[in-house]
This record gives sequence, C-alpha cells and structure tokens, in this order.
Amino acid sequence: MKFKFTFLFLILSVAVMSGCASGPTFKEYSSSIPVIPEESGRIYIYRTSTFGAVVQPSIRINGEAVGKAVPKGFFFVDLPAGNYKVSASTEAKRSLTLNLESGEERYVRLEVKMGVLAGHIKPVLVENAVGKEEITKTKYMGN
Repeated sequence: MKFKFTFLFLILSVAVMSGCASGPTFKEYSSSIPVIPEESGRIYIYRTSTFGAVVQPSIRINGEAVGKAVPKGFFFVDLPAGNYKVSASTEAKRSLTLNLESGEERYVRLEVKMGVLAGHIKPVLVENAVGKEEITKTKYMGN
C-alpha cells in the first residue's frame, strides 16, 4: 500500500512540474525585452502559482488569444494606447478591463480560483511595483 501511495505521489509531482514554465527566467530574459514601440503600451501577463497547474486556458485580449496561463510563466503584449479587456475561460469566464497609455506598462497577475468542475483563472490588475516584484519569480513563455 505504501508503494502505491509513493508511486501516485511521484506521478502527480511529475505532472505538476511538467506543466510549469520552462523558458528563461525573467532576470535572464529581461535584457532581451525590446523598448515599448512608439504610440504603444505594454501589458505583462504572469502567473506565480503552480496551484491548479493543469488549468492553463488561453488568455485573450479583446477576444484575441495572446498566450496561455502557464504556471510560473510570463509573457507580454505591446498594444496601441486604448481600452482593453483581458479574459480567461474554463467553465466560467473571468475578465478585467484596463486602460493602456502610450509608453505605459501594466501588470496582470493570473490567479487560480476553485470552481465546481475545474479551477478558474482570474486576471487581476496589480500595481506596477507589485507586478515588477512578482514577475521576477517567473519564466518567459513567449506570446
């Protein structure tokens, strides 16, 4: 019985770890991040938790898929100044709206919330100081 429990724990651990980001760390990648294009702003989207690692829905901005909610991962999107809706869907759709100014950076943390059948990804706009600190614990996933 103890062997079965150990084996099950090992399998679950491998499954959780395989779902985590595997790119360069933010610190390694940050020197490669280009300057924000003129007349645009940048939205950083990141997920710090491995909780609910199997829940990795597409992240959409104004309905267009821009990346995935990968545990311990981040990506960024450069967009013209304007209003945007950031959303994620599993069994429920969660979203937030934000205004993006030219030259501005905004940080959106993806939080996992419990649902009836599966976890939900909830985008949360955070203060830049918080986002700049939290994103350092993630790895680049590309767009």
